[in-house]
Amino acid sequence: MSRILIVEDEDRISAFVAKGLQAAGFESQIARSGTEAIVQLANAHFDLVILDLGLPQMNGFEVLEKLRSGGSAVPVIILTARSSVEDTVQGLSSGAQDYMAKPFRVEELVARVRLRLRPVAQTDEAAAEITELEHAGLRLDLQSRQASVEGRGVELSAREFALAEVLLDHPRQVLSRDQLLDMVWESGPETSSNVVDVYIRYLRTKLGAERIVTVRGAGYRLATAEELARG
Repeated sequence: MSRILIVEDEDRISAFVAKGLQAAGFESQIARSGTEAIVQLANAHFDLVILDLGLPQMNGFEVLEKLRSGGSAVPVIILTARSSVEDTVQGLSSGAQDYMAKPFRVEELVARVRLRLRPVAQTDEAAAEITELEHAGLRLDLQSRQASVEGRGVELSAREFALAEVLLDHPRQVLSRDQLLDMVWESGPETSSNVVDVYIRYLRTKLGAERIVTVRGAGYRLATAEELARG
């Protein structure tokens, strides 16, 4: 059973999150300050941390910085009332894997926890051997950074290529705007979720509008070969 540390100084919220995690089959523990979180993380194993930013003694950014500078790679989901673009950028660039603003739905939080705890399908060695991605006639050469559709070369910008690479790396998965921001724009200047829609539009123009499917309320995925054949 995965163990999750909830770092939250508001008892009502931490109890609500803990109850939701327990119902989903997770074991959780609560730290009510940044310093308490650091102590618990040093003395016990946790598979994931849910981290508030507005903490007493040591804020969430400081906790995250201390974790990463100490070599910890534990996944961190920031859960906070701070929802500005600047705070989101700082959280993700400091090493958090996800960022959720309060108020929130516990079902969405649990879904994001499950995503971050999902085992990696391949080792780093196996990943290093992959030089090409292909799905339903769309092909990316990761070494030459060239793209083609049904054998026809397509010129993509660096950001467009990175977005296409993420989609091809998860060909049957619906990826939310937040996930795409995390994976493609983690350290970039464009941080509004609207930028995802803009670059999806760019890719549709260059690769074919039918190749990227909008899943209402969830995000984007690549069309299957069967869907493309049906037109």
